[in-house]
Amino acid sequence: MDINGFGKILILSGIILTVAGILFIFAGKIPWFGKLPGDIYIKKENFTLYFPLATSILLSVVLSVVMFFIGRKS
Repeated sequence: MDINGFGKILILSGIILTVAGILFIFAGKIPWFGKLPGDIYIKKENFTLYFPLATSILLSVVLSVVMFFIGRKS
């Protein structure tokens, strides 16, 4: 890999980390984020389990589509 390719990977990684950081900051303000039907939430006396299955699948699909279009243009 040449230096230009490595530079593009670093820039893309920075953009992805920036978007992820913004998502973490504003995730609490998005009412449906993390509370989709299909997210598993079990609360008992001394035990709480939260597994955002549907949210994870949705994020995976969105990121796959974004990466598809990024890879297609280059």
